[in-house]
Amino acid sequence: MLAKRVIPCLDVKDGRVVKGRNFTGLQDVSDPVALARFYNASGADELVFYDITASHEGRKLFAETLTAVASQVFIPLTVGGGINDLSDFDRVLKCGADKVSVNSGAIADPGIVGRAAKKYGDQCVVLSIDAKRVGDRYEVFSKGGRVPTGIDAVEWARRGQEEGAGEIVLNSIDTDGVKRGFDIEMLRAVCDAVSIPVIASGGAGCAEHFLTLFEEGPGADAGLAASIFHYGEVDIRALKAMLASHGVPVRL
Repeated sequence: MLAKRVIPCLDVKDGRVVKGRNFTGLQDVSDPVALARFYNASGADELVFYDITASHEGRKLFAETLTAVASQVFIPLTVGGGINDLSDFDRVLKCGADKVSVNSGAIADPGIVGRAAKKYGDQCVVLSIDAKRVGDRYEVFSKGGRVPTGIDAVEWARRGQEEGAGEIVLNSIDTDGVKRGFDIEMLRAVCDAVSIPVIASGGAGCAEHFLTLFEEGPGADAGLAASIFHYGEVDIRALKAMLASHGVPVRL
């Protein structure tokens, strides 16, 4: 069985790591380079870097900040924010990213997923989905969770896999920053629809939430969190030791 992954996330705005709740109320946390260095040494399996306002502000991702972060990590680095065409993929990869996460850019042009997968390999292409409950379904939102698209999240995940995405990050807007646990129901719906790895994001408030994720979230390959790691509420090595003691396969 493949090891489950524990992944901290750097949400970066104006060159600083920030954190909010339900994608709003952003507060300053730390310097991204310092945090990247810390997570590289802390037992994290991978690191995610999101320039969270690039798409909303219609600009390119801050390459200088990304390059500095990439220089500090020797674990896989996934980068997203303002990815709209293949030149953005190329630029981010040249800055040191291992994988590129596309969200709003894929909504505007679904073909970008396939073109990127063909050029760089599907293992390099991550489809990031920001979704929340709207009525009796899950709807995809773009521009950092600001704009409803009318797209069904489960169908969008399925299409992303068909287009060539090698992995999906499922961000639950409903549980983001709430710290009451991952959105297991949404996760099940998406995992049932695809066969590629799915990373659960949004809602982790304690180590036990990761255990629940891996025991009750069928198909979840990884859990992603931010503030509980940034503020030292959960130690990654201790978390992975706890998971291992409950029979969850992890890299220690």
